[in-house]
Amino acid sequence: MGKKHHKHHNRDATSGLEPTNPKPMKKKEYNAELKKLHAELVAMQEWVKSTGAKVCVVFEGRDTAGKGGVIKAITERVSPRVFRVVALPAPTDREKTQMYMQRYVEHLPSGGEVVIFDRSWYNRAGVEKVMGFCAPQQTQQFLEDVPAFERAVVASGVILLKYWLEVGEEQQTLRLQGRIDDPRKYWKLSPMDLKSYTRWDDYSQARDDMFRYSDTGWAPWYVANTDDKKRGRLNVISHLLDQVPYTPLPRPAIELPKRKTGRYRSPDLELRRIPTPF
Repeated sequence: MGKKHHKHHNRDATSGLEPTNPKPMKKKEYNAELKKLHAELVAMQEWVKSTGAKVCVVFEGRDTAGKGGVIKAITERVSPRVFRVVALPAPTDREKTQMYMQRYVEHLPSGGEVVIFDRSWYNRAGVEKVMGFCAPQQTQQFLEDVPAFERAVVASGVILLKYWLEVGEEQQTLRLQGRIDDPRKYWKLSPMDLKSYTRWDDYSQARDDMFRYSDTGWAPWYVANTDDKKRGRLNVISHLLDQVPYTPLPRPAIELPKRKTGRYRSPDLELRRIPTPF
């Protein structure tokens, strides 16, 4: 399968912050497009393995913007030995004494790996700043330091991609209410989500400050609108594929060998079968 080339005329993974199509994408259309992109992700994976390339993808965004859904869509058909997801918990007492970037560095990709950060070092410029988990001077120091840190990461040969997922106020409200009402989603709702919900403007300001300091030529930010989750996922995956200079490798011809059967007598498994109510 040949690599597709999708044209992008700006730094958005979509064409802007506003949804480009007001109609939600149908599930059938979404699945058909996602299947094509999954095949390309597998092709990218094999190129990464064979060349020893290093890819690091950072996902940031507001609560309910769909980071988990995008990451799941990216990783559900590829190898977890190549695509590694990093979602760090709150720092330990020991980690709090370290240089801020230190605990993230050990998770950066080695040759032949794609590492996806579900939130990243930008916690310091986002949730930590807005919720008062760090002092203002710590945030400022981070913002001044991060361009040099990312320059060093890129200089080491890492393809660094940074995505901000943007969701509108109305959609965020609907999704948080959905977490309250749906017993399948209740686990996603945390006290932090409710506190953050009241601070929309504070998060907007934090985002804009973050972009002003860290949107650099060597590590730009890409913004994707995710009011329509399906379109948002497809747009991000398509854009990601365009940023990695992979070349699909030839697929070897494979035939199943003949299976030897008939010599072994299996015991009766009926007593061990699970109930079958469906």
